[in-house]
Order: sequence, then structure tokens, then C-alpha cells
Amino acid sequence: MFETVALPAWVLVLIGIAAAISIGERLLFPSVRWFLRKRAERVVAKVNERLTRPIQPFKLARRADMIQRLTYDRDVLAAVSEYASEEGMPDEVALEMARRYAREIVPSFSATAYFGVGIRVARWLGNTLYHVRLGHVERAEIDQDATVVFIMNHRSNMDYMLVTYLAADASALSYAVGEWARVWPLSRLIRSMGAYFIRRRSRNALYRRVLARYVQMATENGVTQAVFPEGGLSLDGKVAAPKLGLLNYIIEGWTPESRDVVFVPVALNYDRILEDRILISAGQRGDRKFNARMSVVGGFILKHVWLRICRRAYKFGVASVSFGKPLSLREFATHHAELPRALGRELMMRIENVMPVLPIPVLSTVLLEATDGATRADLELAVTKYFAGLDDDTAHNVSCGDAASIVAEGLKVMTARRLITQTGTIVRVKDDQRHILEYYSNSIVHVQRRNVENAATAGL
Repeated sequence: MFETVALPAWVLVLIGIAAAISIGERLLFPSVRWFLRKRAERVVAKVNERLTRPIQPFKLARRADMIQRLTYDRDVLAAVSEYASEEGMPDEVALEMARRYAREIVPSFSATAYFGVGIRVARWLGNTLYHVRLGHVERAEIDQDATVVFIMNHRSNMDYMLVTYLAADASALSYAVGEWARVWPLSRLIRSMGAYFIRRRSRNALYRRVLARYVQMATENGVTQAVFPEGGLSLDGKVAAPKLGLLNYIIEGWTPESRDVVFVPVALNYDRILEDRILISAGQRGDRKFNARMSVVGGFILKHVWLRICRRAYKFGVASVSFGKPLSLREFATHHAELPRALGRELMMRIENVMPVLPIPVLSTVLLEATDGATRADLELAVTKYFAGLDDDTAHNVSCGDAASIVAEGLKVMTARRLITQTGTIVRVKDDQRHILEYYSNSIVHVQRRNVENAATAGL
């Protein structure tokens, strides 16, 4: 019993490691977690002092607790039982599927990551690549107890950066992010920023019930959210009709007696979208497969870094964000019976109403109309007429200089991208590049349409 036992060195090392882990779990790790938790609470308290809408306790809950809460939610359990019955599987198997979906969806928000890293990176990247301009901002009092949901058109993956940066003084936004971001280690970073992952094309009834309940829980608890109702990046540059999935979830879980939900329309527009050719190609094929090779992305980044080192870096024009008139769900519901569809139409119309009118989209529109080419003087006159035709609701969204500077800067950019040719004094669009100009012109095509309608009304 008391005899000496010889053990291999590697076994002794494993025993020592196991003992150290056990001691750490019981003594050290709880102390470290307590220290980090207290530090995180101090960060949140400091951040909340300057936010117009403080971070809600729901957003700060431990991820493991939220997964448990979501998995054992009454509606989710009912969906588990129904799904198990339909698929002919044990309830325990369906419950484990629901738990897996909950782990996939629920974020792990970190105030330090969001405000200490995320916003700094967003500000630096936005101002490095673009002349960032805040467009129109509709001033309105929003009930502090209401849940705010930013409803945005989706032009570029830069949308996340711009809105996060420009809304930094309002609150921490919780984004609905598609499958593209579920790649390690990007997924860990995005989850720490408070974003939740969604499978846009999933038709699994149990998955959609779990997702719906998470969105409804967040809404009930006042979490500020950001939603792209178009369901994906615009492939033709236009503002697309809304897909009502997430809006449906919000409305289904809302009652007039619960806290109000206020939707804030957000319109984004760019002089240059980095992934424009990829999006246009996908639109021409009729699919949403984006053939963005990492070698191309890496080459673009290295080229831009080299240009910055050589002090020859240039910005890609203006990127602008406008905030439209907020819409109260409680007020809207009293006047509309068919809520989801009517609400979607109204929100997209409000986005169009505050769409920033930028130099490249305007110059693209003018050049496309000049089928036989135009001189610089002709373009300046056409741009001047375009802006003169804007109605009062649109004119205050213009983030441009005078016609001469718009034409000069626009032609410089288009020449560098080889979209146009200049023969003598005549500027023409290259036939094989017209689709690029059409893409940018489409971002303000609704403005042009409204101008024509207004002119026709005035003529009557």
C-alpha cells in the first residue's frame, strides 16, 4: 500500500496540469472572472453616461444564461414539441437542435470591444477610405422607454462601419448579420460587437422560431437594433422592396400594451462602393454568389497600404448617411391593419426620401443621358439643372459642392477607373462600362422619378 510507484514523466506532467486546472477552477478562475466582470461594469457605467440611449441590461447578460433562457422559452419549447412530432424524432433531440440554434444566434456583447476597438476601427477605416459626411438628420423626440430599431438600405459591407461610427453617441447597435460572417476568427469579433447571426435562406421551422424569439426578447427588453430589410446587398444599386422576416418577428411579439418600438430610417450612399463589380456581376448572373477571392481582397489592401506609405493614397469620394423621420409602431398600428407590408413600404419610402445625392451618382445620371457625349461645360449645365429640379424634401440631402467641382472631381475618378473616354473636349461613356454608371445612377433613380412627377404636376 505504501510502496513506491514509478510513473513516466509525461504522466506526472499530465497529473500536474490537471491539478493546476482544478485548483484554478475553484480558486483562481472565479476571482479572475469577478475582476473582469467588475471592470466591464465600470466600462459600461462610464459609457452609459454619454449615450443618449444607455445599454440595456439584457444586452449585458452572460451569453450562457441567455442561451439557456432562449432554449427553455415557452414558445421555443412548444416549437420543439411540434417539430419533434412532425419529424418523428424524440423531444430531446429536437431540444438539442434548438440549443444549437440558440448558441449560433446569441451574441456575446463586450462594451470594451465595441467602444474601445470597434468604433475606433470604424472611424479610422471610414475616414481613411472616404470623405464621410452626415447628411440629413430628422430631429424628433423619442420616448426613452421605447425600443429603437434602425432600418437601413444595404449598399456595401462598409454600411456596418459607417452607421456604427456615426451612431456612436446614441447607443450600441445590435446588427443582424448574415452567414458570410460566420468564419473564425471574424465570427468571435462580430459576436463581441453585439451582432447576432441569421440564416437568411433557412426554411427550418424550429430555427426560425428560435430566431424569432431572440429578436422579440431583444425588442421587449429595449435593445437598440439595426436591420437591413432588403435581405442583402443591392445588386443593381436601387433601393429594393423589403423582405418582411425580421419586421414580422418584431410585430408578432409586440402588443399595444408593451413598450413602443420606434423605427429610424437610415439611408446610405457612396461615390464608390469597393465591391461594386462583384455585386454587379452577381446581379447579371441572377444569383447572390459573390466571387470575391481572398487574393484579390488581399491585393487591394496591400496596394492601398503601399500608396499610404508612399503618400499617394486617395479617397474614394464621399460616403454619406442620412437619418429620416422616426416612425412609432404604436401610432402606425392605429391607422393600418395590414401591418408588416404597410410598415415595410412606409419605411423604404422614408429611406428614399432622405437618400444622400452624391457627385458620382449625379454625374453618372447626366452622362448616361448624353448619348452622343458631352463637353465639360455641357455636363456642368446638366448637373446645375439636375440640382435645380430637386424638390425641397430632397435638396437638403445634397452633400456636394458646386457643379464645376462635381464635374471635375467626378471625371477624375471615372477616368482613373477607365469608365469614360475623352476625345478632345467630348466626354463619352465606354460601351462596356455603362453598367457601372447605371449602378451608381440607380441609387438616386427614385429622386429623378420624383423630379419628373413634380415637373409634370407643376405643368398641369
